[in-house]
Amino acid sequence: MDNLKTIGITGASGALGKELTKLFRKKGYKVIGFTHSENNYGINNESPNEWIRWECGKEFTLKKHLEKIDILILNHGIYNLSKENINYEKSIEINALSKFKFLDLFEEIALKCNSEIVKELWINTSEAEILPALNPSYEISKSLIGQLVSFKKNLLNKETKKKLKIRKIILGPFKSELNPIGIMSPEYVSKKICSQANLNNYLIIISPNPLTYILFPLKEFYNFLYCQLLAIINLKR
Repeated sequence: MDNLKTIGITGASGALGKELTKLFRKKGYKVIGFTHSENNYGINNESPNEWIRWECGKEFTLKKHLEKIDILILNHGIYNLSKENINYEKSIEINALSKFKFLDLFEEIALKCNSEIVKELWINTSEAEILPALNPSYEISKSLIGQLVSFKKNLLNKETKKKLKIRKIILGPFKSELNPIGIMSPEYVSKKICSQANLNNYLIIISPNPLTYILFPLKEFYNFLYCQLLAIINLKR
């Protein structure tokens, strides 16, 4: 992150999105904010340099905007306590499938890019990927996107690894509209995300729960070994 780059942030109008935007703007980066909100957003010193309105399911329409971006942070999501089936569908679509569509689209863009800059994709999955969040639909959707990202990262071929770097962001409860009783402040979380990204880590973990720092590396190591086994099996076929 030493060279100034263009940052894209989905969920840029949320608590964490706003703090990440302010942090990157202060460092001199250009920020493109993606939002599904119908409200109008002004441009100032703490807002994104540019706002892009988008709809879940129409990620493909954003290709021309994503081509400008060096680091894409997938931060959008919903947290709904309703037990209706439609809520499970929405949670899976927005929290998991939408992010995976962004991932595929950005990978395609990275492979076609002639720049020497390696594009980066940071995906906020949450510790609800494997730990309880008292919300089954949220847990299922986060578990799904977490597994998809792990497999995607571990199964990248050598050519793609030279063009695209994937990072997984594991966050504990922080204060936001989705979680007004969160323990951590979004300002604290945003600073920790950036400081850990500077360490070139794949896993960026920020949580008050010590178990998170033990369980997630173990889970990722298991996924790594499993993907290595898949690669060996495929070579023998």
